[in-house]
Amino acid sequence: MSSSAIHKLFHQGRGFGIIILILWAIGVFYIIITLHKILKAGQVTVVTRNTPHCYYIYRDEAMGFEYELAQEFAAYLGVDLKIKIVENWKRMLPELRNGTAAIIAAGITITPKRQKRAAFSDGYMDIRQHIISHRNHTRIKNITDLSGKTVHVQTATAYQERLEELRRQGLDLRIQLHKDLPTEELIQQVAEGEIELTVADSNIAKLNQRHFPQAVMAGAISDLKQLGWAVHPDAHQLRKKINSFFASIRKSGRFDEIYNKYYGDVENFDYVDLRAFHRRIKSRLSRYSPFIKAAAKKHGFDWRLIAAQAYQESHLNPWAKSRAGAKGLMQLLSSTAHSLEVTDIYNPVDNINGGVQHLKNLYEHFDTATGEDRLMIALAAYNVGQGHIQDARNLAAKKKLDPDSWESLSEILPLLRYRKYYKHAKYGYCRGSEPVIYVKQIMIYYDILKRQGIEYRDVQAKLIE
Repeated sequence: MSSSAIHKLFHQGRGFGIIILILWAIGVFYIIITLHKILKAGQVTVVTRNTPHCYYIYRDEAMGFEYELAQEFAAYLGVDLKIKIVENWKRMLPELRNGTAAIIAAGITITPKRQKRAAFSDGYMDIRQHIISHRNHTRIKNITDLSGKTVHVQTATAYQERLEELRRQGLDLRIQLHKDLPTEELIQQVAEGEIELTVADSNIAKLNQRHFPQAVMAGAISDLKQLGWAVHPDAHQLRKKINSFFASIRKSGRFDEIYNKYYGDVENFDYVDLRAFHRRIKSRLSRYSPFIKAAAKKHGFDWRLIAAQAYQESHLNPWAKSRAGAKGLMQLLSSTAHSLEVTDIYNPVDNINGGVQHLKNLYEHFDTATGEDRLMIALAAYNVGQGHIQDARNLAAKKKLDPDSWESLSEILPLLRYRKYYKHAKYGYCRGSEPVIYVKQIMIYYDILKRQGIEYRDVQAKLIE
């Protein structure tokens, strides 16, 4: 409302202008970002959080589950996407009220209390709240086990709402609030023994368990809830458009693709293996990381990927030797080492350079695939051989699956164990489940190492196209 409009109202008599001014001052009148305004402006502003679930920067590339959904929605509307970072629900709400953002897409749980302040889309992910405790501490199996305990959570979260509800119901527990400490950091504090308990949604807890294996999901403290996007209560058409968008990407399979990228392997959690990985990375990686970084840079790979592969191959033991005769950090066969002119197969520098060169050669060979599919196909070929991968690609094509999709090949490769399939394959029998597991493990280790390279930036008012 302009100052001239307010001045005019003051002169309409009977105090009407004063009433309007008071209402304006306390925020009754809002600037509503409608669907029409978004389409007219050619841009949608989305509020999210700077977390591994929502939005983060890795190697100068924006990533995150919520971010990728927001990208898809902007494309669905045919507009640009603008990301705005706000760290908690309490601070997000004014963005809708003041017209500085159209949507909150930040892994927000739909609760009755929040529905009084904003309109929510249909739920797009089911979650439960779980207590997070240290593996070596007394396990919290149910809600009554929280009696006498102190639980640490971020302020203005659904966790705080739920804990306060339990306290009103008579449960004797203490709630320690943290103003701007995200759930991921509280989980880390539990893992390191700095605090005893926190709360996390099941998706966030599972996403973090491979990074902090000492922090475990204990009992659930809520019924099944849903995450949703929030808009201004009066942005009815925008809310309908969001709902149609989610229905569309579920039908097309795109939602599952994004979900699987971030959550597809979170159920694969081997505590003993991951504890060993964290220990060995701390004790062994520094010895070889300069050579890994140099070789990775030379051939255009992320050094963390090569470190993850080296760990999967040899547990970073330069003297490792497999039953098949593969040797060294990157487990080169003598024939492969000879073709790559590796003279000393147990020399860490030579072995790493040879292994990365071999991976690069495979990556160049499968040039019809793109992006992460191409990388994972090359890794699988490193494990099981280029010929078996070509057999799998041929079989995928016969089954009308995409031979350049790793998802397709990971379905096809295990079939090559069966005579029905391998008798028609040029390279014959293949233990096809092994390269699938091999790639999966590398990507888990890679994800852990990437977490150490995530950059958290202030991206206020930054336009991401």
